Amino acid sequence: MNPVTIADVREAAARISGHVNRTPLRLSPYLSEICGQTVRLKLETMQDTGAFKIRGATNALMKMSDADRARGVITMSSGNHGRGLAYASKRLGVPCSVYMSELVPKVKLEAIRSLGAEVVIAGPSQETAEAAVHERVAKDGLIYVHPFDAPDIIAGQGTIGLEILEDMPDVKTVLVPLSGGGLFAGVALAIKSLKPDVHMVGVTMENGPAMVDSLQAGKPVPVDEVETLADALGGTIGLDNKLTFEMTRRFINETTLLSEDEIAEAMRTLFHKDHIVSEGGGAVGVGALVANKLKALKGPIAIVVSGCNVDMTTFQGIISTTPMTTQG
Repeated sequence: MNPVTIADVREAAARISGHVNRTPLRLSPYLSEICGQTVRLKLETMQDTGAFKIRGATNALMKMSDADRARGVITMSSGNHGRGLAYASKRLGVPCSVYMSELVPKVKLEAIRSLGAEVVIAGPSQETAEAAVHERVAKDGLIYVHPFDAPDIIAGQGTIGLEILEDMPDVKTVLVPLSGGGLFAGVALAIKSLKPDVHMVGVTMENGPAMVDSLQAGKPVPVDEVETLADALGGTIGLDNKLTFEMTRRFINETTLLSEDEIAEAMRTLFHKDHIVSEGGGAVGVGALVANKLKALKGPIAIVVSGCNVDMTTFQGIISTTPMTTQG
């Protein structure tokens, strides 16, 4: 696979302009106060699909030939990529199938089905879902749009980094949710290419941190998938990972892990202090700040809040208590 470059990210930004939202980078007065630095939130919650994944999915589909789009596309997903691909496919008239594991929340399944995509539940993990995808590709000749480890996906997600630098050119630290690495690799590539001294932090959950475990091992390793509030960050990075592992290893300055309680606290904080609904995986950057987990806090700080696709009954239970007293 060819490496992804800043030129690819810039081309993706031009390609998807008008098809996805340029999301706001909103000041958080509360977070700025508790850490003594300016903190702004990159609100990918305000995409039409409620998550950043629409960027990479749209870029990938728009780069395809008409012949490939006519064959139809297929993917595996923990929810948000499937929704982004289904949304972009519907707009472009492309048949779409999404394979998911049994751990994907019902609210995400229903959102994908409502966009007209075929939804298939294929076993207990993303690994089983991906195996089923490959069988279907071999059988029916569909085009596999990988959820993270593909150049066009990474470049599309990287447009977030360009927007952060345009809106906050003096940024010193950027916190990004870390899962398969498509989001982190894209954002970090864009930012480090233009401003190498920015401190890039990847944040994920303690329950099945596939990329962090792989970074520590020095190679992609398997992961046990378990239930977590940060369901969007679950799953393996793939033992045959082609791009995101090396790109993440190259660009990352710091990683931090959050407990389930810390993820819930991040969701409460975003809602009660900034009036933002976020899913667990989208809130982890805020959680790292609230839990005072960063080794060196250099501001100004940007935090990618990557999605808001959470079951509202679950969310209401989490936010029913006010945030705990935090640092500062």
